Amino acid sequence: MANYIFTTPVVEEGPSGQHRLFYFYKLKRGLTIARYGEDYYIGRWFNHDELEDADEYWLGGHEHEVTEETKDALIAGVDDVTEANFRAI
Repeated sequence: MANYIFTTPVVEEGPSGQHRLFYFYKLKRGLTIARYGEDYYIGRWFNHDELEDADEYWLGGHEHEVTEETKDALIAGVDDVTEANFRAI
């Protein structure tokens, strides 16, 4: 069974600073995905207790090694996750 590197989805936020030139730039922020049973939740902010209660979670802005089974479940369960979020290793 193949393994994959999973990169979580991102959102762009801006402006990235106070000077007027920063209004042209946006920062990419990773979204965290948490699985509770069969349900997946995606968001920017999860506190420690929420992640501790999750069956599985993938922190935003990081790369995670996942199996093909997990890859298929993430694609089916989370709207923002596509094949583009995975790289075969």
